[in-house]
Amino acid sequence: MKKEWNNSEDYISQLPEERREAVSKLRQTIKVNLPEGFQETMSYGMITYVVPHQLYAPGYHVNPEQPLPFVSIASQKNFIALYHMGLYMFPELLTWFKAEYPKHVQTKLDMGKSCVRFKKVNNLPYDLIAELCRKVTVEEYIQLYEKEAGRH
Repeated sequence: MKKEWNNSEDYISQLPEERREAVSKLRQTIKVNLPEGFQETMSYGMITYVVPHQLYAPGYHVNPEQPLPFVSIASQKNFIALYHMGLYMFPELLTWFKAEYPKHVQTKLDMGKSCVRFKKVNNLPYDLIAELCRKVTVEEYIQLYEKEAGRH
């Protein structure tokens, strides 16, 4: 059962000490680099950056009461996870990320669909994640989401 935290600071404060700094720096990297319009919240037991209902009223098709998620970060048992829907939805972004990753991290890329897993806290490529976050605007994400979800 996942614990629900009140906010990002609460979430980070309850992490094991060796993960606190890395997740805090990852959070700050994302906050500073995401284009305007995304909003930080707690969702599904993770720190999540969403398209708020005031920008996209239909919300997330899986649960329309939830805002549309874009990026999430979580401290899992064996790794820190970065979930980025842009990697899942924009093939050219995934191609770029896979090509850039080895330039920043010596270990093999460990990912599935939108999830990038970092097993070592000192392996988080903050500069690469910052660049990744800057690549998709709220408008671009909504446009592709509507196309993919069949919402015209």
